[in-house]
Amino acid sequence: MWPMAHQLINPPSLAPTAPYAYAALAAAGQLVFAAGACPLDSAGRTTPVGDLLGQCRQTVDNLRTALRAAGADFTDVVKTTIYVASNQREDLSAAWSAITTYFDPQPPSTLLGVTVLGYPDQLVEIEAIAVLPA
Repeated sequence: MWPMAHQLINPPSLAPTAPYAYAALAAAGQLVFAAGACPLDSAGRTTPVGDLLGQCRQTVDNLRTALRAAGADFTDVVKTTIYVASNQREDLSAAWSAITTYFDPQPPSTLLGVTVLGYPDQLVEIEAIAVLPA
């Protein structure tokens, strides 16, 4: 269950098949804007090269570290954007499945296939917005 500072919105007039909430309502509190988390190790190297699911895990770990440093965790996230460097829906679906298992329930999210990301060999990036309880 989401903390009292968050309420997921799923209008009954929108398709019930979306695997995420359509909107999130956040009560007054501090906002945390996480920069795009990348699959970098502590030395700044993209890892593991060529492994989409491995990069998803590394990226999620890095996002959690950044959120915790700001006093937040995945339960405080009210919006994510997931970027996948691929034009194949299968890759987007695989990344979605790997990443969204960390969020329960799934906050509003956008999934995008992009041509290229910022680091060499980078296949995935995740942005997140969280709200700390007031």
